[in-house]
Amino acid sequence: MASQPTPEPGSFVVEGRKLSAEEMVPLVYADLRRMANAFLRGEAPNRTLQPTALVNEAFLRLADQRQQEWDNRSHFLAIAARCMRRVLVDAARERAAGGGPTSGAGSP
Repeated sequence: MASQPTPEPGSFVVEGRKLSAEEMVPLVYADLRRMANAFLRGEAPNRTLQPTALVNEAFLRLADQRQQEWDNRSHFLAIAARCMRRVLVDAARERAAGGGPTSGAGSP
């Protein structure tokens, strides 16, 4: 497995090139998991969405934003947090609409 690029502290620029979402996520995965855990602590105890699924769903939404550019690590994490909140809101809306429990990641 290839080693991960090492960005400058606080940024996502490596050798003068901005990193893509796919390259950034491994560098901030622990932060994303901490954020997901914090968001899920406020959710109902019978939820089916787990921290890993929340991070994965947020990543899919981030990767879909082809035009998005992140200024630095903090900016990327703020956008990721917004995506996680949207995943939770979408899951709550689905439950409220009678869709039953959902993982937020395309449950059957």
